[in-house]
Amino acid sequence: MKLNRTSRGTKDPDTEKFYKEVAQQVNALSEGLLAANYNALPSIPTSGAHARGDEVRNSEPSELGLSGFKYVVRGWLCVASGTPGTWVEQRFPTGN
Repeated sequence: MKLNRTSRGTKDPDTEKFYKEVAQQVNALSEGLLAANYNALPSIPTSGAHARGDEVRNSEPSELGLSGFKYVVRGWLCVASGTPGTWVEQRFPTGN
């Protein structure tokens, strides 16, 4: 089920715009779209404070590795809190 983005007749245009943007992001997140994630980066985080268990999606995935052992880095998982924390790759084999 998606959130309704149809105007409810709010008299304040800024409030109307805010609710439409929230509904659009929630709908995109529910569909798994990367564009809805604010935590997507092209590489492992190198700054900022992070807690154990934080995840960052890979905004530029590509197939890596040798033939027969190829994989895609979906993102990174913080395994020790800190600034920037200790991160490990989340690899998914492609079978190629």
